[in-house]
Amino acid sequence: MNAPESIEPKLSSGVATRYAGASAGPARPLAEAELAARRQRSRRATFIKWLRKVHGWVGLWGAVLGLMFGVTGFVMNHRAPPLKISPGAPRVSEVQMPLPVPAPKSPARLEAWLIKELKFDAGRTRIRKEAAQPVEWGDRSVMQPEHWQITLFKPGANVVADYWVGSQAIFLKRSDNSLMTTLTNLHRGVGMNIFWVLLMDTIAGSMILLSLTGVLLWTELNKRRTIGVVLVAGSITAALLAGLS
Repeated sequence: MNAPESIEPKLSSGVATRYAGASAGPARPLAEAELAARRQRSRRATFIKWLRKVHGWVGLWGAVLGLMFGVTGFVMNHRAPPLKISPGAPRVSEVQMPLPVPAPKSPARLEAWLIKELKFDAGRTRIRKEAAQPVEWGDRSVMQPEHWQITLFKPGANVVADYWVGSQAIFLKRSDNSLMTTLTNLHRGVGMNIFWVLLMDTIAGSMILLSLTGVLLWTELNKRRTIGVVLVAGSITAALLAGLS
């Protein structure tokens, strides 16, 4: 009688079905949970990738003007002792200019004449008007005529015009700014029109967006990091409010 080469135990059909059901039963919910986790990770990775692109393009938009703001902000922060940085003294010139005949009858007309005569493309102007009034001069009282002061602004220079009503001439004082003062005036919007102001608003908005996207990129939407950032930001805000109150 020949012996079999191997012994293979044969299970009954009921036992085989029971073991198969035991091994295949829990596999389906595990696969679904893993698939859901992968989908969540994929969505987060896609969002972070998009966030990096936004961060990069916004940074590129504000790079040049942001560099200017950084330099001028540093100089403005050191405008007083003990660590004063001088932006350079302006070049000042004074002149007395005869008025046309007849002389302008209002400050607005005098302003328009000055801009045209001086070819001064002012981004912003300021008019001050003082009524005639008596003043003490030595031992007597004299009537001081009405005084108009017109200031023309632009980033690189400004002109101050003083005119006493009834006079045949106007006194002008012009100040030409240094390069650093001109850049500082651009930072502050001195003598600039509404288009420059709106452009600066977009740069300010891009800086805010860069800060927010930078924080989100650092957290990578991790719950612990996000909660930590929120707690730190809340603590700093509370400390600032407490210090200002």
